[in-house]
Amino acid sequence: MTDRPDNLDNFVELEQQLRSFALNERIGALNQLAKLDSSVAVPVLERLAAEKDFMFRRLAMMGLANHRTEESFQVLQGLIDREDDHSVLAEAANSIYEFGDRSIPILLNIFERSSHWLVRQTIISILVETDHDQALFQVATEALQDETQTVKEAGILAMAKVWKSPQAPQAFALIKALAQDEFWRNRWRAAIALSGCQIPESRELLAKLQTDEHYRVVAAALEVMAADPIPLNPP
Repeated sequence: MTDRPDNLDNFVELEQQLRSFALNERIGALNQLAKLDSSVAVPVLERLAAEKDFMFRRLAMMGLANHRTEESFQVLQGLIDREDDHSVLAEAANSIYEFGDRSIPILLNIFERSSHWLVRQTIISILVETDHDQALFQVATEALQDETQTVKEAGILAMAKVWKSPQAPQAFALIKALAQDEFWRNRWRAAIALSGCQIPESRELLAKLQTDEHYRVVAAALEVMAADPIPLNPP
């Protein structure tokens, strides 16, 4: 990284470009800022995060992920605590995870604070790619109670990622109940979520779903069974 732009005029121009209405100029300035020393870049991003326009605050969240220092982490955490725009919070969730395991409690807090589908689905998608099974199970379980169907479905599908964890029996109990849900989409997602499940009763559940009244549920159950053909009554 370099310490700062070549001269003050370039530095002022960089800050102006970050606030440009042209997307390519904003992204170009952000990329240039990523090459600067964090001691210079982080204060610039902190000022950008104070703007009223949510697009600028969202850009600031993105930029802070490029500077993985303690200062940047503390600034990002403080901004998250004060932010209430869902698009900015979703971007902040992606950025804070760049700092590793220490971000998990913050992600859980954001999930609890915000009921917006974008924020919740973003956090679920982040945790699905981690080995934090307990945290994933926690948000997925809460997602099952969400009024937004896409969030609920994200929670159902996330259960497939905890079959090898201590949370597997609890996850199976939830999926078993969803496999009998009145809404076909929940039964459909439950069938998909059974992929990789080693609990013997899951085979019986899939066999039952193969006789479902909705073709999508039947297709999903058949596909999962074909991909993981464990007999119903293994010797």
